[in-house]
Amino acid sequence: QLQACGGGLAQAGGSLRLSCTASGGTFRGYALAWFRQAPGKEREFVAADKRNPSRPYYADSVKGRFTISRDNAKNTAYLQMSSLKPEDTAVYYCAAGASVITSTMTEGSAYSYWGQGTLVTVSS
Repeated sequence: QLQACGGGLAQAGGSLRLSCTASGGTFRGYALAWFRQAPGKEREFVAADKRNPSRPYYADSVKGRFTISRDNAKNTAYLQMSSLKPEDTAVYYCAAGASVITSTMTEGSAYSYWGQGTLVTVSS
């Protein structure tokens, strides 16, 4: 079970760090990802960290501003968000999958486990 937290209100240009913790399990060996869904829009891929080797992938809209990372010892994944923009406002979801391959890592259907979502609101 995944639990995401760290969302909140930020001003444009500000920063937030989201966390995603696995309870009763481990992230080791899993690909991790963050998705988001803005009001009235479909869920979209934000970032992923593929296992073996660990390599981050980012949506073009967040590249250079967001950083995905993980701490396997703490069973926790992070999404560091900087230079936030109002268009980053969304509910952010973390996800984990054991069989994610490069060609599918931007697809939500590739991930088996999802957190409950945490709301990020960026004011202009």
